[in-house]
Amino acid sequence: MNNTNCVAIYSKKYNTSFDMDDNYYMKMALQEAQVAFEAGEVPVGAVVVCKDRIIARAHNLTETLTDVTAHAEMQAITAASSVLGGKYLNECTLYVTVEPCVMCAGAIGWSQMGKLVYGASDEKRGYTQFAPKALHPKTTVVSGIMAIECGELMKNFFVSKRARLN
Repeated sequence: MNNTNCVAIYSKKYNTSFDMDDNYYMKMALQEAQVAFEAGEVPVGAVVVCKDRIIARAHNLTETLTDVTAHAEMQAITAASSVLGGKYLNECTLYVTVEPCVMCAGAIGWSQMGKLVYGASDEKRGYTQFAPKALHPKTTVVSGIMAIECGELMKNFFVSKRARLN
């Protein structure tokens, strides 16, 4: 299915179009989410892109590390900062399969991420619900890229988890 026609785009700068590369990088984030799924982690994946190059890849590691802060976004921001040798990521784009939580949005804000692109919205824990101003004011936000695929992976994870419990 071509998701381009049903993409919902929201931007603080009111962008009306999106970069076709957003789909490519979101596919890379989905690959990370699949790794998390297979490891029994909540399937969220992230990649950080700087100057058309992936500089960090990550997925949720909260169960593996027994660390509630080991979200995909946090792991990706830490790795990208290490690669660049600095804490500010204003020339980078973070692609993440699910809308960041408030904690991750805060880290995205503190890192001054240039652009945030996410797939599926998270009505229960997403930052737009609780802290819509958590990001840096200059961060551009694009949502809904491959939202169906990202949402289906999350849905499938929790369906299979519930089935194992019964």
